[in-house]
Amino acid sequence: MSMPHQYIERDSNLVVTERFCGDQWLNWAYRALWENANWFMKALTSRRTTQALGFFNYDRPFTSTQAAVARFARALSVDLSECLDSSDRLNTPRRLFQRRLRYWQVRPMDDDPRAIVSPADARLLIGSFADDSSIFLKGKFFDYDELLGKHRPQWRRLFQRGDWAIFRLTPDKYHYNHCPVSGRVVDCYEINGRYHSCNPGAVVVAATPYSKNRRIVTIIDTDVPGGTRVGQVAMIEVVALMIGQIDQCYSSVAYDDPQTMQIGMILKKGCPKSLYRPGSSTDVLLFEPGRLSFSEDLLRNRFRPGVQSRFSEGFGRPLIETDVKVRSTIAWRLERGIDGR
Repeated sequence: MSMPHQYIERDSNLVVTERFCGDQWLNWAYRALWENANWFMKALTSRRTTQALGFFNYDRPFTSTQAAVARFARALSVDLSECLDSSDRLNTPRRLFQRRLRYWQVRPMDDDPRAIVSPADARLLIGSFADDSSIFLKGKFFDYDELLGKHRPQWRRLFQRGDWAIFRLTPDKYHYNHCPVSGRVVDCYEINGRYHSCNPGAVVVAATPYSKNRRIVTIIDTDVPGGTRVGQVAMIEVVALMIGQIDQCYSSVAYDDPQTMQIGMILKKGCPKSLYRPGSSTDVLLFEPGRLSFSEDLLRNRFRPGVQSRFSEGFGRPLIETDVKVRSTIAWRLERGIDGR
């Protein structure tokens, strides 16, 4: 699929054409080999291949020079002024990829307790599992019955008519995930899987890659004291090609004293939760039905005419992404069926 892929930049409302690394080769591989060379696709999306590609792109010795890292930063348009660490400490591609931000300054968050925020700097799509919703979409991006794991039927029942949001993190993005809501962890588990690319062309061919890839599921109960009060929320962190690891490293203050996820832990909205190491990756949020209303600009953008999207072309319906910043508001709590803003 060689057509352009465009998204809407939220801050400016401009339509932007995305640039992909290895786009032609990757899309050829998925189109030509998906059905006819299953053994090759299994090799391409294996953990060993992901580790090898990660080393080649981020850990080769001759890439770890100040000049090489500076070129890498310019190529990805990384704003080093946002970083917590000085540029001389970001002296390898991997360290640049895993950079920490002064997020409390450069990614401000609405202090309204009714707000649900983005967990990442990412390209966002929103939808619903409810067939009477204007944003209904099912059976694309992920297989619902697989996504949460077949050994957790209680969560599949809970979210089956709820809403969802997909956050596609590209290689240039800040790769810490932050908590989208405040609440208590009631479940956290890992599901093994492949390492499919999250390139839009590859996603269209694979149809449901996010439920085939390795992932970590965290269920957060927000109906607790100090919680966001939007019911249970599933946060699913999905690996992709070149992402071999998801570190759970929750910090309630800056990046201090990182903690692994444990049942019973209290999470504060907007705080760092985990880190992808490195490449591109995806977050998926699931919400109970009738508990929130997505921000109006995100709803408008999904259907905006005149924007070329590989998702729209491949899946046959308007699916326009919006580029959002971590900790920015993406939805609002509903109260007694009324928009909570």
